[in-house]
Amino acid sequence: MMAARRDEAVRHGAAPARRVVLFGLFGSGNSGNDASLEAMLGFLRRRPGIELTCICSAPEQVATRYGIRGVAIGARPAGGRLVEVADRLLGGLPRRAAGFGRAVLMASRADALIFPGTGILDDFGTGPFGLPLAVFGWCLGARLGGARIAFVSIGAGPIHHPLSRWLMGRAAAMAQYRSYRDTVSRDFMAGIGVAAGVAADGTVDVKADAEHDAVFPDLAFALPTPPVAAAPGPGLTVGLGVMGYYGWSHDLQAGAGIHRTYLDKLRRFTLWLLDQGCRVRLLTGDAGDRDTVAALAAALRAERPDLAADRLSAEPTADLQALMGQIAGTDLVVATRFHNIVAALKLGRPVLSIGYASKNDDLLAAMGLADFCQHIETLDVDRLIRQFTALRQGRAAHGRRIRARVAVYRRRLDEQDALLAARLPLAGRKEQGA
Repeated sequence: MMAARRDEAVRHGAAPARRVVLFGLFGSGNSGNDASLEAMLGFLRRRPGIELTCICSAPEQVATRYGIRGVAIGARPAGGRLVEVADRLLGGLPRRAAGFGRAVLMASRADALIFPGTGILDDFGTGPFGLPLAVFGWCLGARLGGARIAFVSIGAGPIHHPLSRWLMGRAAAMAQYRSYRDTVSRDFMAGIGVAAGVAADGTVDVKADAEHDAVFPDLAFALPTPPVAAAPGPGLTVGLGVMGYYGWSHDLQAGAGIHRTYLDKLRRFTLWLLDQGCRVRLLTGDAGDRDTVAALAAALRAERPDLAADRLSAEPTADLQALMGQIAGTDLVVATRFHNIVAALKLGRPVLSIGYASKNDDLLAAMGLADFCQHIETLDVDRLIRQFTALRQGRAAHGRRIRARVAVYRRRLDEQDALLAARLPLAGRKEQGA
């Protein structure tokens, strides 16, 4: 049907629509990932004549929310229950083969394949035959079909499994445009052989464009910012971003001890905040965080049964705009998820990071907050209290510096929009050839 519409457009002298495919873990409840998609859609919808398809985790939710065609990243093998049983017995090989073949075929029909933001090039919670193979398959299909491939303001690394590293490295090497949201990501990919001028076959182009493999801010910095709310009363309101963290592999059984330790440390820190007279708002960034938030809130109320309702709040949010709406009513933020930190910085809020990857540290360093980071698995509560105290004392100066830096980020993203408009096939073919 798409081909018929294209032929009809050609017969009437119109420029056929460009077929742009977006790829990412969208629609599954992660507000940061969805914010990256939303920012890219805003850029693309300012250019007419584009047919959009989103390859994502939850196609129905993406189609409903954003009004574009959604296609699941994975594919189930056709053939009924017998085939499903065989698939399980063969370790999922038929399903993976079917998904890889479908990816190559669909991508070969696109004009552009775009990976908009997110930490798409790491293996957090996935093995080589999950996301790494899918990314490679889509890039291979796009390259075979002559589509242009763009990784835009992405996060990369770490990638621990050697096969995952090879698949994602080769996928990125096929792209005609790559930009990273931080220097850590760019340096990681350069370290595995993906850099400006390095082709998929390993040859080097010494005339590579210096703008290739540039660092541009996270795409979420391009989204509108809600108005800043007035403080709800005397004393500080602290936003505490909580994550359902079970270790890098996200194994709920093997990582149960990691999760318990993290939760207990947050409990101790939050009790200290409450004892200092602070109000605490528990924040989420993913639907998978809600159980951890509920467990933390229950533990706190068990120890402080007389705690007033307005001293501790926890309301789930569905997207980054809603999350920013909650952060707008806070004074300081302590968070684990990367886009909790991005949302706080967009609002000029000083942030203390309890991160699980170096992306948090790199972003805070760029904001002049390098001293306010810890790793989630080595979290020291006493040090966290000292860091929080120092952040609170300097919050006015920190806030001014953050707001100035965020304004620079917005201008940098405008510069990237101009680059993308020039380098990707985003106009009708007749117009492109004119």
